[in-house]
Parts: sequence; C-alpha cells; structure tokens
Amino acid sequence: MIDNLANALVSVNKEAAVVILGAMPVSELRGAIPLAIALDLSPLKAYMLAVAGNLLPVVPLLLLLRPVSERLRKIPLFDRFFTWLFERTRNKADLIERFEALGLILFVAVPLPVTGAWTGCVAATLFKIRFRYALPAIIAGVLIAGIIVLVLSLAGKGMLTSGA
Repeated sequence: MIDNLANALVSVNKEAAVVILGAMPVSELRGAIPLAIALDLSPLKAYMLAVAGNLLPVVPLLLLLRPVSERLRKIPLFDRFFTWLFERTRNKADLIERFEALGLILFVAVPLPVTGAWTGCVAATLFKIRFRYALPAIIAGVLIAGIIVLVLSLAGKGMLTSGA
C-alpha cells in the first residue's frame, strides 16, 4: 500500500512525495528518506524534506489528540480504536514512563516500527508530558532518527563507501 502511494506521489512531484510520506504515521522517516535517496535527491535534501514532513503533524497531534480522542470515545467504534491505540502505546513506552522527556527523545529516535513522532505524540499525551517538554523532545528524536535512517540508507545504496 505504501509503495503504491509513494509511486502515485512521485509521479506528481518527488519532493512532495518525500514530505507527504514523512508525515504519514506508518512510513514517517523510515520510508521517506530511503525513497528520497532512491529518487536521487541529495542526502541533505532527503534529510530536510523527510524531517519537515515528519514534524508537520506533531504540533496538531500534541494539541488535539487528547480533546479529540475524548470526544470521539463517546462513539463505540472510536472508543475501541483509542483504547487499542493507547494500550498498545502504553505497552511499548516503558522508557517514556520512567524518564519522561528524555525517554521520549530516545523512544522517537529509534527508527523501528511502533516508534517515531506519531507514537511519541500518543505517548506524550498518555503520560501527560507537557507540550513545552514534549515538542522539543519529539523534534530532537526526529532529528536523531533522521540521521540514523539517512546513514543506513546511504550505506544501503553504497554511497558511504564510494565517496558519492
């Protein structure tokens, strides 16, 4: 599904495809940077576009997740969804529960499935980390994750060893 979406977006505009893929909850940086590198964007441009896309939903999520979820939970279908989402996040977020903002940085910085800016926002909401601490922690985590994914993507393409 992500491949089909990425192909459709790339046919319109490479840079927009990277930003949009970076903003999506499933792909985030883990999908956007490898796509950008595969599209022969420069490493700096790949990093900047993917990070920008990944950070786009952060402020709205941090500000709106709690009030929107509280209202939607009055509808049984949404209540089941948010119960599942929050429980899944709670089970993965021991680090955040123990170390709060520092744990949030580390949680977001590890570019693995079920980590990243989206889940970091859910975790910050769940553990009631204040916006003024959560936002810089998530930004720092995204910047670190971007570097990790960029290095892995360049290594995978052989650009680190070839001097390109």
